[in-house]
This record gives sequence, C-alpha cells and structure tokens, in this order.
Amino acid sequence: MTFIGGVLFIILVFLLASFGAFGALPSFEELENPENNTASEVISIDGNTLGKYAYENRTPVKFKELPENLINALIATEDERFYEHSGIDFRASIRAVVMLGSEGGGSTITQQLAKLLFHGEGSRNIVERILQKVKEYVIAVRLERQYTKQEILTMYLNKYDFLNLAVGIRSASRIYFGKEPIDLKVPESAMLVGMLKNASYFNPLRKEERVKERRNVVLSQMYKNDFITKTQRDTFQASPLNMNVHKEGHSDGSATYFREYLRDFMKTWVKNNPKPDGTDYNLQRDGLKIYVTIDSRMQKYAEEAMLEHMANLQRVFYKEQKHNKTAPFYDLDENQVANTMEQAMKRSDRWIRMRKNGASDSEIKASFKEKTNMSVFSYKGDVDTIMSPYDSIKYYKHILRSGLLSIEPQTGHVKAWVGGVNYKHFQFDAVKQQKRQVGSTFKPFVYAAAINQLKLSPCYKLPNTPYTILKEKYDMPQDWTPKNADDKYGGELTIKQALGGSVNVITAKLIDMVHPKTVVNFAHSVGIESEIPEVPSIALGTVDLSLYEMVGAYATFANKGLRIEPMILMRIEDKNGLVLEQFMPNSKEAISEESAYVITNLLEGVTEAGSGIRLRTKGAAYPDNMVTGYPYGFTNPIAGKTGTTQNQSDGWFMGIVPNLATGVWVGGEDRAVHFAGLSKGQGATMALPIWGLYYKKLYADPTLNVSKGAFERPAELSIEIDCRKGTIDENNADLKLDEDPEF
Repeated sequence: MTFIGGVLFIILVFLLASFGAFGALPSFEELENPENNTASEVISIDGNTLGKYAYENRTPVKFKELPENLINALIATEDERFYEHSGIDFRASIRAVVMLGSEGGGSTITQQLAKLLFHGEGSRNIVERILQKVKEYVIAVRLERQYTKQEILTMYLNKYDFLNLAVGIRSASRIYFGKEPIDLKVPESAMLVGMLKNASYFNPLRKEERVKERRNVVLSQMYKNDFITKTQRDTFQASPLNMNVHKEGHSDGSATYFREYLRDFMKTWVKNNPKPDGTDYNLQRDGLKIYVTIDSRMQKYAEEAMLEHMANLQRVFYKEQKHNKTAPFYDLDENQVANTMEQAMKRSDRWIRMRKNGASDSEIKASFKEKTNMSVFSYKGDVDTIMSPYDSIKYYKHILRSGLLSIEPQTGHVKAWVGGVNYKHFQFDAVKQQKRQVGSTFKPFVYAAAINQLKLSPCYKLPNTPYTILKEKYDMPQDWTPKNADDKYGGELTIKQALGGSVNVITAKLIDMVHPKTVVNFAHSVGIESEIPEVPSIALGTVDLSLYEMVGAYATFANKGLRIEPMILMRIEDKNGLVLEQFMPNSKEAISEESAYVITNLLEGVTEAGSGIRLRTKGAAYPDNMVTGYPYGFTNPIAGKTGTTQNQSDGWFMGIVPNLATGVWVGGEDRAVHFAGLSKGQGATMALPIWGLYYKKLYADPTLNVSKGAFERPAELSIEIDCRKGTIDENNADLKLDEDPEF
C-alpha cells in the first residue's frame, strides 16, 4: 500500500508540474521557437566566414552538417539509451535521485537540452532542485513529442556554451580546431563532447592535460559502445589534442577593420530596413547572413604581406630612433614634444574617465607617471610589462601604421581591406577613416587631365627647367616656383619619363596648361569625393585624401575609364535564407577608353624605369639596416605610382594590373614621426614592398586568377604611345629615377 501511495504521489507531482503548479512551463510556441541568440555572420565572396556580430557567438548548424563520429561520441558519453527512451531514462533517474545535487545526475540529452533552454543552472536548495528536476522531466517529454531525435541532438549541440566565445558546436569547432563541424576527426569530436560535462572545468585553453584525460574517457565510451575499435581507441588516446585555435572576438580573426566599418554600415541599414512587423533587426541576435565582396584568400595574403614588411620596417625605424634625441619625433623641439604628448593624454580613455570622475588636470597627469602592469603590442606578440601610461603612449607613437585596399575594377568589388597591423591595439582605420597627404600619387590626375583635355601623347616632351606660376593668375598670396627634389634640371623629358621620375617642374607646367579646376573636376569624376582646393600646388599632392578614394580612382584607369563605385556588399539574408536586399554596382563613364589606356601606359613607365622599378628587380633577404631587399622579379605589366610627402611623413604606392587595383599607405600616427631621409622614408621603401609581397602571394595562388596580362588596347587609338625609350637629355643623365622625389 505504501508503495502504491508513493507511485500515486509521484504521478500527482508530475501532473501538478505539467499544469504549472510549481511555476510556469514553456508554452507550445516557446517550445517551437525557443529563445536563441543567433549571431549575424559575415560571409566572404568565396564562402568563408570572416566574422560574426553577436551577444553569443552562435551560428546554428543542421544535423546533416554534423559528423557521425560527433553524434556517436555524444550518445556514448552522455546518453547511451538516447534512441530508446522518450525523454526520461528511468534507470538513470533513480540514480539521479540518489546523486541529487551532483553534476550530471543521469540526465538524458533531452533533459540537458531542457535545462539549457528553459531554466539554466539548478538551485542549491534541495526542495527547489527536486521541483526543477520534475519540471525538467515534463519539458523533456514535451520536447520529445515536438521534435525528432535528430533535432534534439542538433539543438543541444547548437545551444551549449563551449567557452572562449564558442557558443554552439560550429563556433567551438572553428575556434578550437579552425574547421567546420563536418570536418571534425574522432579525437576532436571526443574533446568537444568531453567539455559538455563542465566546460569551465574542462577548458582546453587553460587545462590542456585535464581536457586530454576527459577526451580519453569519451574515447573509452565510444569503444565500449562499439563506435571505434580498440586499436583506434589506443591510437587516439595517445595523440595530443592538436588544437588549431582561431579566436573569434571582434578584435580577432580576419578583416577586423573591415568588419568594424561594416558594423557601422549595418547599424544604419537595420534602421532603414525594418522587419515585416515594423521592428528593427537585431544584428547581434537575429542571425543575418551578410555576404560581402571580400575574398578571404586575398584578405589573408594582404594581412600577411603587411605584417611581414611592417615588422621589418619597424625594426629599422627603432634602430634609427636610437640616435634621435626627440624620438620618435623629428622636427619638434622639447616644448612641442611635450605639447604633443599632452594632447595624446587628453584624448586617452584614462584622461576622459578621470575627468568625468572629477579629477583635476594635475591629478590626472600624475597618474600617467605611475607605473602599472599592462600588455603592449609587439610584432612578436603582446608583451606583458610594467610601464607608466605616459611611456606607453610614447611607445605606441614609435609604431608605424599602415593600410591596404584592393578593388576589382570591373565590378567595384572590394577584395581586401586592411586598416592596420592590429585592430586590438590600433583601432583607427587607415583605409576609410584616415585622410593623409597623398604626395606624388596625385600626379597621375594632373597628367590624366592633360591627356584627356589636350590629347597629349606619353611621348610629348617638355623642358626640365624651373617654372614659375605667377600669383595673379590664380589669386595666390605669392608666386609659386616648385623645385625638383634633387634640384637638377636641364634637357627635355617625355611626360612618361617625367611621371616615372616624379619630376615636379613638369607636373607644375601641366597643371598650368589645363588649369587646377580642370584637374579637380577630373579627380572628382574618377572617384575622389573630398574637397580639393583649386590651386596649382595640388599637382604635387598637398591635399589630404583617403586610401579608399585613391584606390577607387586608380581602378577607373584600369576599367577603361568606367567609374564603378566601390562595393562591399553582395546581399543580406535573414536567418532562414530569405534575401532582404541585393546590392548592385553604380557606374558611370568618367573618361574615354582611349584616355584611360594612355594613362595606364604612362603609369607602366613608373615600374619600368621609374620609382617603382624595384618591383622588377630580384633582391636578396633584408640587409641589417635596409628594407628594400625583397625578391619580387615581376615581369608582367604593372601600372603604378609611388608617393612620399614632405619630410617622409607618408609613404604611398598605388599599383594596378588589369583586374586588380591596390593601394598601400604607411606612416606614423603623427606627421612628426617619420624616417630621417628618403632612402628609407620614401614610398618605394615604405609602401611598395607590401604591394610586392601581396601580389607575389596572389600570383602563387592559381585559384585567384589575378591578371598577368597587358591592359587591353582600344580598337582605335589616335594618341601615339610607342615613343623611343630612354630619351632623357644627356645634360640630365644622372636623374635618379629609382627614387621618389616629391617636394
């Protein structure tokens, strides 16, 4: 009788729980659509995930995307009778009552899913824990009625938090092993299943040996349940974890600067594109699929090329600064250095935070002198050190910055976007956010305007003699007489030679021939959006422009004069694959096909006999104090232009082949941070090597099909381009075309 009464009591408890007597149970709708934070995903044009926007880094997968060995490991370890019960394993439940309060407690996979979905961690109070367990049983039964076994397994693996921003099996697979779940091998699946017991306790980034032991328990369970052989078990248990960690925080992974720019774009997009019910999409939890034009392979090569060159350039810069009394600044006296540093302190988070809390300037400044533990950037990895905030600011002032952008001229697709060397430490984007003086990379717009308006041939000759533009002509405060960088003159040069040698006086003559307004209008027509003053000095690149503008403009030359606005997005889908918006290119004819071809021919001269000739040479590895020793050896047509601004504050290289235009900028955070001289501080030394390394990698990957061919010649060409090469006047035979004179 007592036994029957006990059974009836248990039945009553379950009935009361199902009616909500112990707290509300999830409704049918909640079971059908359990609340889930699904990350929005940025997907490259070649189908790889570049990154995610998420509260939880979760991207659900379907059952067919899970390997059989993962399912086997899960069932063998967590619920051997999973396919035999209907949500509750009564044999295990008896054990759960005995082990109440301990981890696991014999719960089925369905019960564990119920706990994850609807009531989280268990209470420490025994009565409350019993009631939670009862509710867990009821929810598990309802889940089993509502979903198939495959769906339950998939939901469980998609929901579990594997730590280190790895929420769900796909994130865990990508973060710990750098692969999709379907590609997981047996030992890898076993490690991840082992973490299900307690991810905090079995954290592979902190407790590798403990995790290995747990993995081996899973492998033993797989052997026990006949999923692997004894030989396989022994082999797998003897193997290391073999993790290939790829962190997926916003400061980690590929295209970090691009992803931050895209995040800002998407904030505006969601406001302008509401859901059918009128509410806004949530970028962090609605699981949008954002398909972008970035090619993950090209992005990877661009980032590698930048880091390789910048690490070496930084080493050479540090060496030079040992002899600089105001390091890392040149051209500043001690008072100016102090003022520059104070301005940097006032822009810092520390200063802003302390000021909000009521601290005085003197108190804040004193805090900047106090040493503290910190982690600082280095090209060998972050370094833990003890340093004052003031010294850390000065340390970061030493570090040169860089940016790279690649655009496919025929489509406008942005293929690679590298806004800096490390987003975690340097969050100012050198591609779109920054504008700097462009130096001689602006000169092609002057030459192009002259060719477009006057139909000049690359063979057209002008005297290499001093030239003065009177102030009255353009309402200037004084006459303007630019000088060649080497202060050497004489003879005549073709305009192709003049552009290749970046000869200032001839560039000045050309802008005077067509008028500065014509050059400004031309620059705007090919994609420059910034305001440009209509004065002759712009011919030498005194204007501040962004890398984004410059590459877009140079891409117009490669696309036969057709200007296509740079594109970063292909389409946006919701989490169910419904296309929310498809993006199309905007295009217009900027210049004639003939003029565009002649301009590219002019720019080819820069890499054939001008300041970009280093791309043609075969150097050795870096000498100890030099940065020009890359073995490029390109033989294909390349149209390009180097640029160096006053005092070597900025180094540029713009280089185009028929189907890819790429620009590179290198410089310090402050213009007073620069190399002492042209040998190391010119664009051909600072920026061109990144372009060269990048294209070497592109050409080594045949799947990318980056062009090595010639620019397509128009069917009819009225302008003569086949002029005799090497016609520099004998009086000017020592013009140094391998350097990059700008001012």
